[in-house]
Amino acid sequence: MNSKSTSSGAGIFYGWYVVAAAFSVTLLGFGSAYTFSVFFESLQREFSTSRGSISVVFSLAGFLYFGIGVISGPLADRIGSRPLAVTGMLLLGAGLALAGAARSLTEVYLAYGVGVGLGVGLSYVPVLGAVQRWFARRRGFASGIAVSGIGVGTVIMPPFASWLIEVLDWRASYVLLGGLAAAIGTGLSLLIVDDPRDRGLAPDGDAITARQGLPPLQGASIGEAIRSPRFVALYAACLLCSFGVFVPFAHLVPYALDHGIPQSSAVLVLGAIGVGSTAGRFFLGGLADRFGRRASLLMMFAGMALAMGIWALSTQAWQLSLFALVYGLFYGGWVALLPAVVMDDFGGRNVSGIIGILYTSVAFGTLAGPSAAGLAFDLTQSYTLPILASLGANIAGACIVAVAYGFSAIRRKKVSGYPSK
Repeated sequence: MNSKSTSSGAGIFYGWYVVAAAFSVTLLGFGSAYTFSVFFESLQREFSTSRGSISVVFSLAGFLYFGIGVISGPLADRIGSRPLAVTGMLLLGAGLALAGAARSLTEVYLAYGVGVGLGVGLSYVPVLGAVQRWFARRRGFASGIAVSGIGVGTVIMPPFASWLIEVLDWRASYVLLGGLAAAIGTGLSLLIVDDPRDRGLAPDGDAITARQGLPPLQGASIGEAIRSPRFVALYAACLLCSFGVFVPFAHLVPYALDHGIPQSSAVLVLGAIGVGSTAGRFFLGGLADRFGRRASLLMMFAGMALAMGIWALSTQAWQLSLFALVYGLFYGGWVALLPAVVMDDFGGRNVSGIIGILYTSVAFGTLAGPSAAGLAFDLTQSYTLPILASLGANIAGACIVAVAYGFSAIRRKKVSGYPSK
């Protein structure tokens, strides 16, 4: 008889401690990275350069913190997530602090772009992979809580950074943020445990009896996964939508300032993405467990496209806040569901490695998107073109995933002997 247990002894199921650690790592990592829009004006003024040039800083960091997952994911499957998360938090803190000491834009590229990019990249995919192994029935919910740290970080970190800049200056603010991220992030990363079997448990806290023993992790090899039509479709969809996904994080505050919205209100508008994102990760992840994670993922693409349509028509603070809330809601759901869908489709044996490879699609989109949006503004003095391009890319991504998973469902019905409809 298989009994239920919250831990190997009594108390809270340890999987929730892993979720809490992942939440903290994503909060500090992405929360610090997404303060970039608050520093945008200070950096542009300090180095007397264009928006396109400044945007490259964020694009470079984004490329690395998603792209490095192709290394950190498989490495986490081999050596464990904890040492990578600790290293990542230390690099994040160093990158922020060195950005504050930079004397040229090139030094900012190296310090912020490389330091923050590598720091987030080494920690993000490994901690998400660890969370997936701890849960089965509530995987979407647990994954949503873990990545909701990104949303909470987007709510609290930009206003905190803005306040620091007012009290100190942008340089001292970066140094202080770096110190906090390194100290707190490193400590909480020590809570990460990769596998419930290490504590004599199955996913969700189910006890493992002596008869059962410790079952090996099941799942596809990395090669099998990346050759599958489902992975190829998911990769293509994420690549397309990622060209626009992170444009608001770099350009929403400058866009608001261009339309006469005060700096303090513009920062709050950016924070509204975090509010919506947090709600999306908590609630949409849980709902997806009930209604189907693959179908829910399609709704996330469609919802982000809808939000971009709202942005294209927005010129006032309340309109931009509405955009930010709607966009954050579906963006948060998208981020929460991607790792869970990967686990559903390919199993847990190489989940971190497969997630890491998938996130290279997001890396390439992030590298091109925010900097291209800045260049488009420099050429046209308008963000209309990148906003509409982002809308179209999300619609295309939804169509690709719908077709791929539709064909997979038809194929499964034929194989199982049931007629397809």
